Amino acid sequence: MTPSWAEMGRVFGRIGLLSFGGPAAQIALMHRELVETRDWLEEETFLRGLGFCTLLPGPEAMQLATFAGWRLRGTAGGLLAGLLFVIPGALCIMALSALYLAYGRLPLVEAAFLGIKAATLAIVAGALWKLRAKALRGPLPIAVALAAFVALFFLALPFWAVLLAALVLGAAVPEGRHVAVPAAPPARTGQTVVLWLIIWWAPLLTLIAFAPRSAPAEAGLFFSWLATVSFGGAYAVLAALAQTAVETQGWLTPDQMVDGLGLAETTPGPLILVTVFTAWLGGAQVGTGTAIATAVVTLWATFVPCFLWIFAGAPHLERLTAMPRLRGALAMVSAAVAGVIANLSLWFAVHVLFARVTDSRPPVPDWSSLDPVALALAVLAAVWLLVLRRGVLETLALAALGGAGVALF
Repeated sequence: MTPSWAEMGRVFGRIGLLSFGGPAAQIALMHRELVETRDWLEEETFLRGLGFCTLLPGPEAMQLATFAGWRLRGTAGGLLAGLLFVIPGALCIMALSALYLAYGRLPLVEAAFLGIKAATLAIVAGALWKLRAKALRGPLPIAVALAAFVALFFLALPFWAVLLAALVLGAAVPEGRHVAVPAAPPARTGQTVVLWLIIWWAPLLTLIAFAPRSAPAEAGLFFSWLATVSFGGAYAVLAALAQTAVETQGWLTPDQMVDGLGLAETTPGPLILVTVFTAWLGGAQVGTGTAIATAVVTLWATFVPCFLWIFAGAPHLERLTAMPRLRGALAMVSAAVAGVIANLSLWFAVHVLFARVTDSRPPVPDWSSLDPVALALAVLAAVWLLVLRRGVLETLALAALGGAGVALF
């Protein structure tokens, strides 16, 4: 089914506005909207795209949205879907960054966001249950998912090592027969790579040439590098981001970095939008205009490479997955992704429901710091969404009002 442009704009705009809670919740929301509710993508296509995006550097949820848009309406569809996924959260984080500098923490806003985070737990729980039935067919995928979860949550093994192990195992277990699929023209792929490299670097090189020591120019170089090496999503690059932004550049303090991560976790869009918060605070040391410019350059350097990876690689995905060994490899990666999502979900749940959590692996909550309001809102959202089967928007709004109401009264 090929949706109209108006439908594309409405649905992906909705996804962008409701994509709270990090990659686990965002993937769950896209699955609900694109596979279950509208049948725009087949289950196998969605899982294949998810496995592919997980192997790329950068935010996998934003890339999955771009991949979905590309599958539905080509390059223009991918651009529309990717931009609608990022722009609402980017505007939100910029506004909150300005308010943060002016007023510090905003208790009422934090309380509303606590409700949204609690509701997100219900969204993720429902998605994990459905993913279990779709991606984990057979004992081997279940074992791979469990192993990935244990490796990440308990052993803190590198994300890339977990995916590499899943790839190697899958390649050793071919799936199905070879199917002949026409190859995408290499010349077209080369043109795509050149075009998007120019789009990515032409503005940055111009900026560097005219203002080499400015905060926007430094942000452009650093975040372009980060976008190229950030395998494993936002959590995998937070250490490098924090070290550079806090220690090397002096853009913000460690406490401000933690606050920025909290804002990024509770606003729509990819968690990697914490980069915009750090860039805003760094540019604001010069002035508001520099803060805006630095944030915009950071957005450009972070997300334009995502379009390059998708538009250059996605046309080859069908042919690659037609090969039994590669199909088996991607199937095992999809199973490992279920474990990755479970790891992110449990990490997120622990940090939402408890005020004090150790930095160890696994993270151990202080049980005396359990937040009864967050727990009550999470249970209410679960009943509203999963038992009564009400809508996601309605559930998030109800939870946000609940959090704000408790803070007020």
